[in-house]
Amino acid sequence: MVNAAASLGARLADEARAQGFAVCGIAPAAPDAQRSARLAQWVGEGHHGTMEWMARRLAERAAPQGLWPAAQSVIALGMSYAPAHDPLALEGARAHGRISVYAQGRDYHDVVKKRLKALARWLVAEAPGAEVKVFVDTAPVMEKPLGEAAGIGWQGKHTNLVSPSHGSWLFLGAIYTTLDLAPSAPQRDQCGSCRACLDACPTQAFPAPYRLDARRCISYLTIEHKGPVDEALRALLGNRIYGCDDCLAVCPWNKFASQAQAMREFLPRAELVAPRLAELLALDDAGFRQLFSGSPIKRIGRDRFIRNCLYAAGNSGDRALVPRVEALTADPDAVVAEAARWALARLRRDP
Repeated sequence: MVNAAASLGARLADEARAQGFAVCGIAPAAPDAQRSARLAQWVGEGHHGTMEWMARRLAERAAPQGLWPAAQSVIALGMSYAPAHDPLALEGARAHGRISVYAQGRDYHDVVKKRLKALARWLVAEAPGAEVKVFVDTAPVMEKPLGEAAGIGWQGKHTNLVSPSHGSWLFLGAIYTTLDLAPSAPQRDQCGSCRACLDACPTQAFPAPYRLDARRCISYLTIEHKGPVDEALRALLGNRIYGCDDCLAVCPWNKFASQAQAMREFLPRAELVAPRLAELLALDDAGFRQLFSGSPIKRIGRDRFIRNCLYAAGNSGDRALVPRVEALTADPDAVVAEAARWALARLRRDP
């Protein structure tokens, strides 16, 4: 039985590669006390910010069997989106907005889920009677800790998964199954004494290595946070208008990540690599939906996106943006209008 499970696991890994996954590993679906305790501590300290769903479904998130009691194994997978260009190249280009690498191509939810379903169908055909469920970032699943348990990498000091072969540029997905598959060997944490990711964070969102306070994380603030951003943090956003790549971009392990490994669907759209703030600030709802059709950015909606662009405009020092910003002070959305007033005051003050 063990040999059969190991054989199926090996063939599964081959099929995963054929489906475009860069990494594949297997972990038990049983509860893990340490993993559960870390999640409870993170939520208990309020580090999840306004992501209330983290607290609401804590038991389901803490263990795969909490979500699906019949699950026996978790197949953890990662698909590469390694960039061909330097993610930090626009750091000083204040007239342009910076969009996280992962959001410059097709929406990963759609791409990864399609491949997960294909892999799950293959598994059921190979093991008749097996039941499966697939997940891509839309259910109470701890993809990163499960990925670590499945041996596809380790959670680095920036809390993201690090693969020794593919770095951190990985979209993660999971297949829960009733099959009792042979687990993979775990990876050894190889961060060592390096703290490049911690030092690179513009907002000091890491209170300690391996701990993230989402309330200070630029990815959280520009994507998940719905209201006004704390004024003390706005200047630190710089020209980042959707997500942040800084802690990943400086990780030494990403030198092993090759753009050739990335899926074609994740190649950046030209108009999203270095978008001009002046053009983005002119977007109405219809224009926003058209520009970001098929992009994960569409999920946050026009108002939150324009809020982000206004913070970037206020940090730009570019007085040519004043007319666009001034027009948005009368925006129907109160958060957008307040961000516009803040940006306008900054632009009129700067020489």
